[in-house]
Amino acid sequence: MRLSNTTPANIILPLILLEALIFGGSVYLAVALRFIGETELRGINSVMANAIAYASVMLPSMAAMGLYQLRSREDPIGMFARVLAAFAFGGTLSIILFYVFPSLYLGRGVFFLAMLFSLLAVGTLRPLFFQFVDERAPSFRLLVLGAGERAANIPSKLRRRSDRRGIQIVGFLPAENENIMIDKSMLISRSSTLLETAKAQAIDEIVVAQDERRASMDMQELLQCKLAGINIIDLPTLFERQAGKLKLDLLTPSWLIFSEGFRLDPISQTAKRTFDLTMSTIISILSSPVMLLAAIAIWTESGFKGPILFRQPRVGEGGQLFNVLKFRSMQTDAEADGKARWAQENDDRITRVGRFIRKTRIDELPQCWNVIKGEMSFVGPRPERPEFVQTLTQNIPYYDIRHIVKPGLTGWAQLSYPYGANEKDAAEKLKFDLYYVKHQSLRFDMIILLRTVEIVLFGKGAR
Repeated sequence: MRLSNTTPANIILPLILLEALIFGGSVYLAVALRFIGETELRGINSVMANAIAYASVMLPSMAAMGLYQLRSREDPIGMFARVLAAFAFGGTLSIILFYVFPSLYLGRGVFFLAMLFSLLAVGTLRPLFFQFVDERAPSFRLLVLGAGERAANIPSKLRRRSDRRGIQIVGFLPAENENIMIDKSMLISRSSTLLETAKAQAIDEIVVAQDERRASMDMQELLQCKLAGINIIDLPTLFERQAGKLKLDLLTPSWLIFSEGFRLDPISQTAKRTFDLTMSTIISILSSPVMLLAAIAIWTESGFKGPILFRQPRVGEGGQLFNVLKFRSMQTDAEADGKARWAQENDDRITRVGRFIRKTRIDELPQCWNVIKGEMSFVGPRPERPEFVQTLTQNIPYYDIRHIVKPGLTGWAQLSYPYGANEKDAAEKLKFDLYYVKHQSLRFDMIILLRTVEIVLFGKGAR
């Protein structure tokens, strides 16, 4: 039986539920083996409470390592390395939880067995799950209207298996007088109405991707398909859903105007501000020893002279300028000529201490003060220098849209794309920034915050 509601967004839910059962069940199994033949569970108040607590720690730890991404392109070895990192991170958090809440204490023997059983189960079942999803799981069956230049973006940009998880492209239906740019084997001949063609192919969704939409698209036929329960989307929406970004060359002002998103209601804005203040305060307190050591290291390396903090103008919400705070990671004469430069890989302006604090993101910690002041948010597009923004706004379409929200300490683009060091990188990162601006929510912020742990531990994207 084929499920018509299988989408990339909900494919991952069964995996989360399965691993939640694994984590909880591992605690029960560990307790059963540890106390086999005994009538009393020494040191354990409630197995159910312990199982829920363990699963509640391990699931966010897995998410923080990027293990609930459908678009992951890592090989099995890289994926298993992330699983090990997640277990190390989750195990540490579990130990802290035991000390904060002694009633949840499992005991070293039970805890070790639970970790071992869950690691073996996750390491075995996770590859099988993704193999099933890729090869046998029911997928959304897509029919593409069009076979020209716009439609050709689909096979060229969604060519990897991870890009197409949750969908099956049944074929392309050419429009009249259209220059065919799709392989003939993927073309579908139309012998009847669009609705009958879609029903014959068991289509769940139609993607409108014709080069000349107004001239060749029959709105009445599309309406019949929609009323028959077939979803209708356009090409930008397909890329937005599958790739987690907006494809700039497919966007139009009308699409931006009429598409949902790009706004936060007052309640969501208040929740986001509360989240920002809470997280910035907590991280400032917890990281204060690290910041003190960083300050001492910077001051020592510079011969006990020179600034420890670095202030630099950046463009914030609404195009307003503010001074971002960072630990100084470059030499004091890094831009002695007054010319703004992108940071490059192996940049010789970066000091030894600076290279470490940039790699571990310690240099960004003082920006918690910018968040508390309301100049930044905890999550959002990274703020850019006004010298760069002026050029990027002129050369990259829709670049100024990223300034309708506050810039952030971390963001969706930082998770999805390496460090930007030129105009081309800025254009690629904008695709992810616009996706965030369109879909911003407290839930999305929490997901980004969890995955930022992965960025810090693996040192991705830092220069």
